[in-house]
Amino acid sequence: MAEVGEIIEGCRLPVLRRNQDNEDEWPLAEILSVKDISGRKLFYVHYIDFNKRLDEWVTHERLDLKKIQFPKKEAKTPTKNGLPGSRPGSPEREVKRKVEVVSPATPVPSETAPASVFPQNGAARRAVAAQPGRKRKSNCLGTDEDSQDSSDGIPSAPRMTGSLVSDRSHDDIVTRMKNIECIELGRHRLKPWYFSPYPQELTTLPVLYLCEFCLKYGRSLKCLQRHLTKCDLRHPPGNEIYRKGTISFFEIDGRKNKSYSQNLCLLAKCFLDHKTLYYDTDPFLFYVMTEYDCKGFHIVGYFSKEKESTEDYNVACILTLPPYQRRGYGKLLIEFSYELSKVEGKTGTPEKPLSDLGLLSYRSYWSQTILEILMGLKSESGERPQITINEISEITSIKKEDVISTLQYLNLINYYKGQYILTLSEDIVDGHERAMLKRLLRIDSKCLHFTPKDWSKRGKW
Repeated sequence: MAEVGEIIEGCRLPVLRRNQDNEDEWPLAEILSVKDISGRKLFYVHYIDFNKRLDEWVTHERLDLKKIQFPKKEAKTPTKNGLPGSRPGSPEREVKRKVEVVSPATPVPSETAPASVFPQNGAARRAVAAQPGRKRKSNCLGTDEDSQDSSDGIPSAPRMTGSLVSDRSHDDIVTRMKNIECIELGRHRLKPWYFSPYPQELTTLPVLYLCEFCLKYGRSLKCLQRHLTKCDLRHPPGNEIYRKGTISFFEIDGRKNKSYSQNLCLLAKCFLDHKTLYYDTDPFLFYVMTEYDCKGFHIVGYFSKEKESTEDYNVACILTLPPYQRRGYGKLLIEFSYELSKVEGKTGTPEKPLSDLGLLSYRSYWSQTILEILMGLKSESGERPQITINEISEITSIKKEDVISTLQYLNLINYYKGQYILTLSEDIVDGHERAMLKRLLRIDSKCLHFTPKDWSKRGKW
């Protein structure tokens, strides 16, 4: 059996942890770092095939030293004909991307062919048919619920001009480790999930204190209290463009409110893994959702958006803060982003890759929105009602590719007697109706006061 002193970075071994059912389990984990505090060794572990947000520091008592796997030494560079070749990449280090690609033989509806009601074996409540059109190859979002990647539309190289851009390098040992222990934001204490590049001198503190209105960070409670005597903000520094009940949305220009935007990105990076932070916020607008009470407008979540997007992105980054998750706010943020797209007269799609939670929220939103349209179709003069993919996209402002991938994800597309049939079974309809009963938070378009700007005509942002 190995000794504690022999454990080094790169070792793999089972580590004791509690699962969601509060039961002990021993998943395989990799040692990313070792530190010594007062003669006691601590080990930073990443559980293999688990989300990085579960990474943590553990003591040696939780390690199964009998099953330790030491890192293998790198093989020498292979040669070919006496010339140096390329070293094969380690499979453990490769970024795993799960992609569902619809094969060319898979029936996919034409975007412009009309769809109509079509019964199937008497079991379906509603069915929609589309005329055959040209075959399409469509990238669906990955189906692994715990995956961080959706490889639909990933650019060949990261965009380097935004505040948070896709991070393609996952092997930097510094950014693989959480560096902030705890954040105090208003009445909440948040445990960060991932690395965020706050100043290094703040990463050794037990708690990082943030002003919940301007998001400025301080090293102690006394610093925060002193700041609060001077800070006169009680809401995000931008225009309030939506209010209904206690929910408000504020539009913040990344150029006009640079300090706030950068602080927002630093906070967001604590909970977004596949993004790298850059300080150029000028090309972005930030839409911050808040909840109002007698003390002010408290941040719930936000999404950012490029002022000009060549890829039809209507969301760059999206986040609901952990205390507000699982309460319908994520879907409300998504619905609001599409409401803006409707006012702009555009169809939109979120920038990829999405986080695992973002992917789940988008899939759910797309499914519910499209099913709502299909179930609302009414027949005229006894004929089956008809609709096209293009019409669904125009009504919802969801990009055509996302409409098609959602129909495929729901497994609604069938090929029947020369037609593409979208069949809504009783189970699908019942499940949708139950989900909509739980969805109490909705955007009311009458409460939106938003005038889109044509950023292409402005000399400078």
